[in-house]
Order: sequence, then structure tokens, then C-alpha cells
Amino acid sequence: MPHPSLRQALKNDEFILAPGVFDMISAKVADGMGFRALYATGFGVTASHLGLADVGIATYTDMVSRMGTIAKGCKTPVISDADTGYGGLLNVRHTVRGYEDAGVTAIQLEDQEVPKKCGHTPGRKVIPAEEMALKIRVAAEARQSEDFLIIARTDARTGHGLDEAIRRGLMYADAGADVIFIESPESEAEMAEVGRHIKKPLFANMVEGGRTPIVPADKLHAMGYRIAIYPAVGFLTIAGALERAYGQLKADGHSNNMSVNADYSFAKMCELMGFPDVWEFDRKWAAAAGNLPPAKAAE
Repeated sequence: MPHPSLRQALKNDEFILAPGVFDMISAKVADGMGFRALYATGFGVTASHLGLADVGIATYTDMVSRMGTIAKGCKTPVISDADTGYGGLLNVRHTVRGYEDAGVTAIQLEDQEVPKKCGHTPGRKVIPAEEMALKIRVAAEARQSEDFLIIARTDARTGHGLDEAIRRGLMYADAGADVIFIESPESEAEMAEVGRHIKKPLFANMVEGGRTPIVPADKLHAMGYRIAIYPAVGFLTIAGALERAYGQLKADGHSNNMSVNADYSFAKMCELMGFPDVWEFDRKWAAAAGNLPPAKAAE
């Protein structure tokens, strides 16, 4: 079931800061740190699962399975990238029901043409606003719980300007979206302009090296933003750490000098993955298992 805490936080005018997670190691680490929500990033999940660019190659089946594994493996509510809804109106209904059944609390649907592209990359094209508004209406009707949030994203800013992006955001709000996501505003002034026009909770995408400036949470809140995601911070950090570690291993021929041994021990990883529970189970049942009669030899 979706967590009611996110809808309640929005109702209470609170701010939700969500780190990007992309596999179960990143999800488990973030889950224990007290965040209000986690953001299951389409870029990161596609990269970690398929090793491919986030350009619409990952299917609904690929994504709902991975997003469900993350959601069910965490106590923290999960906001999930659901791309374009993977097709037309019937696909959108199927997507909403599938992600909700998978344990996700909120999904992001975007108005790009298929195949979609990552939001901070060039070449994105959008469908007519009226078509997307209909998708949002279908999505809002398809959910089983009101605690399942619909986040409507428009990618119109880059190709069609801020005014068109705001117009679309207002349309999607009227269609029933709970949260509005204007992708890729290019300055703090543009972000503030979005907040002056759209009065529903706003969603900020903070991508290191992306098209939008990184703005602190208190300033975002003052502009009207209520959710900020940091989708890339996890996988950029991990990729950099791996590159350094593997490079040192290749250069030294051993791992004795690696700082990773001190930063995150094997024992700590075992604890994160739940090995203490397995060991306790083994201790509890070892005597009973040892007293089982031997198997009879085949006659």
C-alpha cells in the first residue's frame, strides 16, 4: 500500500528531500538515513539494470519489477519514475495499477514523445498538452488509493520556452495531478516564475551538471516547491568511487592500500544485507537440523 505520509506532508506544507536510488544497495543505504522519501531514478535503474542510456529502451516490465523490488525492500516511501506511462491511455492505466500494486507511493509521468529521453539531455520532444492532460485524468482515476500520488512532468521548457511549460503545468494540475514537475528550468528566476503561476505543490529535479541550478531546500520551499529529488548524486558518487578503486587495484595488484576498506567494511555490508538475521536463524535451528534422521539409502 502507498505510504500516507507523503500526501500528509504535502497537506501540511512540509518539504520532502529525496535522494536518488538505483539498486538495492543504494536503496538500503538511503533507507536507514531518515529521509522522508526515496526517488527511484529511471536513469539510474536503466543504467544499473541494462547498462544502457535512459532513452525509452527499458520497458514497463523491466521498470515495474525493479521499482517494486526497491519499494518492497524499503521502509521509506518510494517515488518512482514511470516515463510516459509506456504508451497510450490503456498503458497509463496499466502502469498506475502496476506501480501501485508494486508498493510505490508516487509516480512521475511525463509528456514526452516515445521514445523518451533523460530530462537534462537534448533532443526531447513533447506530445500535445491536451493528450497529456487526458493521460493525467486516466492516471488519477486508475489509482486505488488516494495516497498514491500522481506527479505530472512537462519537458516543454527546453524546446518551447518557459511560458509553454507553465501553461502545460496548469493544465495538468486541472486534470488531477497532485504535484507539478516543470523539467529543466534554467535559472533560479525561472524557478521562481513557475512558483508564482502554479499553486499546486511543485517538484524540483536537482541534477549535478544538469540544466537547472542546484538550489537549497529552504529557498525551494519559499518558491513553492515541496519535493526535491537528487537522482544522480548516488550513481555519480558510486561510479567515481569504483573508478578510483578499480584503478588502484590494477596499479597495485592488491587491495591492501584501498581507503574503501576503512570507509565501508565487509562486516558493515553483511549487516546492511541482513546476514545477522540469517546467522541467528541458523543458530536457532542448527540443533534441530542436526538431529534429523539420516536419509535412507536408495534400495
